[in-house]
Parts: sequence; C-alpha cells; structure tokens
Amino acid sequence: MSLWVRTREVADPGDLLARLPDRAGLAMITDGEGLIGWGEALRLSIPGGPDRFARAARALEDAAASATVDDPVALPGSGLVAFLAGTFAPDSEAETTLVVPERVVGRRDGRAFATAIGASGPPADPTDAVPRAQVALADPPRVRERGAGLDEVAWLDRVAKAVDRLRAGELGKVVLARDVGVWADEPFDPRAVARRLAARFPGCHTVMVDGMVGASPELLVGRRGPQVRSRVLAGTTGRDADPDRDAALARALRDSRKDREEHDHAVASARAALEPVCAALEVDPEPWVLRLANVAHLATDLRGALADPVPVLDLVQDLHPTAAVCGTPTALAAEVIAELEGLDRGRYAGPIGWVCGRGEGEVAIALRCAEVAGSTARLFAGAGIMPGSRPESELEETRLKLEAMRRALGVTG
Repeated sequence: MSLWVRTREVADPGDLLARLPDRAGLAMITDGEGLIGWGEALRLSIPGGPDRFARAARALEDAAASATVDDPVALPGSGLVAFLAGTFAPDSEAETTLVVPERVVGRRDGRAFATAIGASGPPADPTDAVPRAQVALADPPRVRERGAGLDEVAWLDRVAKAVDRLRAGELGKVVLARDVGVWADEPFDPRAVARRLAARFPGCHTVMVDGMVGASPELLVGRRGPQVRSRVLAGTTGRDADPDRDAALARALRDSRKDREEHDHAVASARAALEPVCAALEVDPEPWVLRLANVAHLATDLRGALADPVPVLDLVQDLHPTAAVCGTPTALAAEVIAELEGLDRGRYAGPIGWVCGRGEGEVAIALRCAEVAGSTARLFAGAGIMPGSRPESELEETRLKLEAMRRALGVTG
C-alpha cells in the first residue's frame, strides 16, 4: 500500500484536544502544543519480541519509502506521521501498534498545520478538514471501582519478597506495578478524560493512542533533527497545600538516600543507552524536583546530539525499558517482575507517542494512564523498590499515582 500525504499551514486551531471529532482519536499534547489525529489510513501491528521497536522502525521506513509526501511545512509532526502504543514486555498478550491517521492537526513553534493522508490516491485539501471545536463532553453518570487484579495485602507481600531479594544483593532495583479496574454505566469518552488531564497536568504529555489515555510526566526520548532529549523520573513524594510543608516534602525527597539511589539507577540506564549513539551528551549534574498537581518527582534531563541520524524508534529500542519502569540490571529485574507482579502490564509503562517518516518523534512512557475499553477501564501505577523500601510506603506511592486517573475518570467509590 502506497500512502499519499499532504500538509498545509492553517490558522491556529486553539485547543487541539477540543477539535477531536470522535472518541477513537489520537493525540499527544504538551503545554498546548503537539498533534491530534483521527481516522485510520494504515495500521501496523507489530508482534511481540525483544526487537519489536526495531521492527516497527523498519515497517515505518517501508511505509515512508513508498509514500508520496507533499509537505512544505516541514515542522515536527508534519508530513507522514504515526501514533505509537508499545508494549512493556516482549511477551505481552497485547500488541505494539503504529496507527497512521487519515487526518492530523498540529501546532509547533507558534505555527499550526493540517495533514491529510490517503491510502488510495491523493487526499483532499487538508485545510478543509479541520473540525470545529467540540462542545463540553459529559461524564458517565456513575463510575465505580470493580477491584484490583491483586489486592493490596497480597501486593504488600510481593513487595516484601522483592525487598528480601534486593537486600540479598540479587539486584539493585525493581519496579512493581499494580492495576485497578473501574466500570461505568455508559461508555467512557477518552476525549473527556484527556481534556481533564491536560487541564490539571499541562506540562505532562497528554496521550490518547489505541485505547490508552493518560498524562505522562516522563519523556523516554524525543528527536528533532540531530538533537535528542530524554527526561528521567524516579523518586516520588506527595504534595501539600501548605507552602512550607510542601517545601519540606521536596527537601526530604532531595535528601532521601533511598530515592536518590533509585533515581541514579534510572539515569544510569538512560545514559548507557544514549551515549553510544551521541556525539555529545549533557546530563543534569544533580536531580531537581518536578512538582505536579498531586505528586513531586526527582527529575534529570539528558540532551544530546546524534553522531548519525538514528530513527527515533531505534532509540526507543535501545532505551526501553529504563530502570525507571523496570529496574537494574534490566534482564534480572524483568524476570523478578514477571515472577512477582502477577499481571500483564500490556502497554502500561511502554513507549507511547508519535513518530514520523523522517525518523523524528516524541515518545513518552505510558504512566499515569488507563486502558479504556467501552464502559470499563484499567488503571495502573508502579513504585520503584529498593533495599531500603518499606512496603507500606510503596503502596501509598501507588495510591497517590492512581489518584490522578481516578479523578480524571470520575471514579466516586
């Protein structure tokens, strides 16, 4: 199949998420900039395996090589673009998907553009396809929890087992996640969830891809030309409405030996993946505190210049999974997760975002997210387990993280 792609500059569309015309839309929005898409010109389903993102890169390259692209705009996200939802584990029952939409509207660097993509011939003028802003979206009348895949007492026991293995020196860190199911009287509208998340967490990456919706604070990798960047988060504390108590929480996070060691593992894994492909790489000398509406994290930014034009999906292949969502050493941590966690993460903690035919893109880690299917949703949260971890504290961390999606979905009990 050969795709036909046309991109043109358009007037500023305002709130991009408000323009999505249907609930199956696609999006990645950060601080009001980014992309939305709808329709499906091409879907690439990538079977599991440790090389799935490299295979996704080759599949997108093949689609780009046969495409006819008319893109005078040449901004990140213009031209041929696909939205990615990748699995965390290579043996997950879920699939890694790349969806090329029929229509895209984006805003970057103060300029807006629209793209039309056709699979059977030249598409219509993309400037005629920008939808009107949607009215306010109603919530389902009742949303309730239907229980966790593993109850809290059992999860505490799994964390305690992990701590024993860490203290025995088997590994340095492991991340354990848990999931919670919710149901509603009527189908969820992911657009409403995404708009609520974007309003509360504007600096996060609000994503909607193939049933996944969330607001991730962590950028796995972004590539624009030869420039690459990544943001590593590990180490978490709550927030407080009182400024003095909130500042004290931030200081305690910075001074926490356990959180700092956890964070250092995550930074080291990202650095190890990026250094071999970068001619130069800058890493923040010290972590800083990223404050979100409900939690704060230790954060480190990495910025580099590629030695060669490596496609962003190949960078995803090299980076995923980082110690921030898996542990260290990676292979052993993944084995412990499979043994103790008791769930298939699917695309939770996997790469999610957009990639383009030029090899550029922005790929976050699917955190603070839910997998939505009709009137049900599955929420996820994880915690980095270290030798000094207390299971009860790690459980509280997951509760804090789950609160963001509970609130966005309108869970009342």
